[in-house]
Amino acid sequence: MKKAQAMHSPWLVKENLPQYLQLMRLNRPIGSLLLLWPTLWGLWLAAEGVPHLGLLVIFVLGVVFMRAAGCVINDFADRKVDGHVKRTAQRPLATGKLQVREAKTLFALLCTASFILVLFTNKLTIMLSVGGLALASCYPFMKRYTHLPQVVLGAAFSWGIPMAFAAQTGAVRPEAWLVYTAVVIWTVVYDTFYAMVDRDDDLRIGVKSTAILFGDQDRVITASLQVITIVTLILVGQRFELGQLYYLSLMGAAALFMYQQYLIRNRDRDACFKAFLNNNWVGCVIFVGIVADYALR
Repeated sequence: MKKAQAMHSPWLVKENLPQYLQLMRLNRPIGSLLLLWPTLWGLWLAAEGVPHLGLLVIFVLGVVFMRAAGCVINDFADRKVDGHVKRTAQRPLATGKLQVREAKTLFALLCTASFILVLFTNKLTIMLSVGGLALASCYPFMKRYTHLPQVVLGAAFSWGIPMAFAAQTGAVRPEAWLVYTAVVIWTVVYDTFYAMVDRDDDLRIGVKSTAILFGDQDRVITASLQVITIVTLILVGQRFELGQLYYLSLMGAAALFMYQQYLIRNRDRDACFKAFLNNNWVGCVIFVGIVADYALR
């Protein structure tokens, strides 16, 4: 009896370590990368190519911690429906391998670690971090009430941009919100691809998403949003006076967007997931363009 109770103790991490890692999605780094790239865009743009090393470490670690926290709260919110979705049926809370109190403890620890990191920045960044936590915490519940949870996710995934400007310069330039807008739109696109994977299951259990909202027009709308993303990023280049290498990276991103549209042409589950994963390269290509442009000036 004591052994059974010990196995469900939130403090006994050793025995349940694989389940905790799965709950935080540390075995699937794609979410961390998709959160990291725009944060690095913001940091490099704010610092004009030479970010403070300490801030770079803080933001990279913060991305890892907050993405993990977001996954934990997401699985907490979805614990009663994940078991009915093929892709998520084996998640630790859905199977009962971890308990709700363990998830809550882990979420609190991750948020605390992230907040400690922010304390090494400045007052404005600390204030902005509260908004980031609010967005990350409420996103998982939005799919119950609106067909636009992807927009809320975009707002959360883009929040590192104003925080990076605040930490690096002590202020958030108006141009930073242009970068923020581009990333929100881009996030809606790739998370719609992600939602297309689960669309049939979501319709059956009553979960809302842009994939359901867009319906048969999903390809047209996501393609249009991709065009808007590129146009917005062109405006970013103009406002930050970036050069040819940056615009070459946008050409690479546009090519990747076209490839993603090719992948989803038949709305096959595996192909839609592959299109979602491909957005890692979009973020990477644009980051390389920003870094190279500043480095070779």
